[in-house]
Amino acid sequence: MNEPRRKRGAERTSNRGPSPIPQLPLRRVTNPYPPMALLSPDQIEQIHQASMHILENFGIEVMSPRALSLFEKAGATVDHAAANVRIDRGMVAEALKTTRSSYVLTPRNPAHAIHLGGNTINFTLVAGPPNVHDMERGRRAGNLRDYSDLTRLAQHFNCIHMLGNQVCAPVELPANSRHLDTYFTNLTLTDKSFHVSAIGRGRALDGIEMMAIARGLTLDQMRDDPGITTIISVNSPRRFDEMMAEGLMTMAEFGQSVAVTPFTLMGAMSPVTLAGALAQQNAEALFGVVLTQLVRPGAPVMYGAFTSNVDMKSGAPAFGTPENTKANIASGQLARRYGLPYRTTPGSASNAADAQGAYETLMALWGAVLGHGNLVYHAAGWQEGGLTASFEKFIIDVEMIQHMMEFLRPIEVNEAELAVEALGAVPTGGHFFGEPHTLERYATAFYQPMLSNWQNYEAWQEAGGLDATARATRLWKKALEEYAEPVMDVAVREALEAYMARRKEAIGQGEP
Repeated sequence: MNEPRRKRGAERTSNRGPSPIPQLPLRRVTNPYPPMALLSPDQIEQIHQASMHILENFGIEVMSPRALSLFEKAGATVDHAAANVRIDRGMVAEALKTTRSSYVLTPRNPAHAIHLGGNTINFTLVAGPPNVHDMERGRRAGNLRDYSDLTRLAQHFNCIHMLGNQVCAPVELPANSRHLDTYFTNLTLTDKSFHVSAIGRGRALDGIEMMAIARGLTLDQMRDDPGITTIISVNSPRRFDEMMAEGLMTMAEFGQSVAVTPFTLMGAMSPVTLAGALAQQNAEALFGVVLTQLVRPGAPVMYGAFTSNVDMKSGAPAFGTPENTKANIASGQLARRYGLPYRTTPGSASNAADAQGAYETLMALWGAVLGHGNLVYHAAGWQEGGLTASFEKFIIDVEMIQHMMEFLRPIEVNEAELAVEALGAVPTGGHFFGEPHTLERYATAFYQPMLSNWQNYEAWQEAGGLDATARATRLWKKALEEYAEPVMDVAVREALEAYMARRKEAIGQGEP
């Protein structure tokens, strides 16, 4: 009796080829559950007070003369020789009065608008790795072809709401102008919002200009209707370098979103204790928030968190640890204390798309969700501590994100859902397979995974015996076959190409 069942299981799998990859429909994802609180109100206040002490007594190094002048004009204590800025708690409080608790980023397709703040949660593609990997071609330097394919995957899957900054660096292109090629790729292969590089004013402004062209807006119109964001990575401990400061000020000047994100790895760039790391992260994040409001009161800004720990034996960064997960939750409490949208990150230090990569990422993802993150950055494709963008890891992460999205759907309790009539119709010891209540709902009753395999062992072996990573290889290849490029008006595309050509000529061998 088992043999026919094994064959049917294998046949069902083999006949699935032409059907599209099952995925959840496009929707705004909200977190209906109360945020988890690891810290008491008194503990949050202690961290706040420690952060104010850091800002008032130690200060932050700011390597931008323009930023130093802004702080000095606002009444901060500025030591120009040391490039050190000390601000008091009054300046922080005044800046927070003009920040927004929520705002929207609108890309060229308004259906993909990004709501930041409140209980909305958004997931992004991995950003920044210099390398790329898949199981068939191995690990290699980032390049535009792989960049484009990963961008196509981000467009194809509805659960990826936004692109990060350069899913992998296309190293074959000139470093000073490759951002133009990646912005163009983002705008033509997707119609979603994306993160621009804010390493200096030029790269940030190019992203703003190109999104404005794609949307048919002027820069003045974009000021009050943002479409892009950036991450300002603080050089922890307590340093804003010139390029990051200039990028932050440019984005704020033109009304675009900024996520100020200290890089606080416990034991290396911050104290080895979680409380100390959070106090430092909080001080650095608030300092950046103040700078955005000095440039333009009301400029959209997020509270960014990237606190994790290092391996104290080697000094290597670790992610998806219990400490990282707790930091993701606690940082959400701090963001809510200041009424700011919250950017967080799941991650893994694994060098492969394996069990370690999955459980570390899922551990940190739970922290991001329980902490009510609004922008879950690097949500899909992160591998090797952020040094590699992985095609297989992307698929595994998409599956985990979709699991999380379904978990976030509230339980419905009503007459139809309680199924009392069905319970009375099925005899004791019977089953519900043929019950009308089941037949009416069987196709949509449960989440349908795209990666998980629920065959019995014999059917699984007969179908090839592929583990999750091998199945992920098949899925990303199939997704690329299914991908449909979003339509773009010919005139808009030509305008973007003309802008790129002008800027590349203007940049030449210099910096943008």
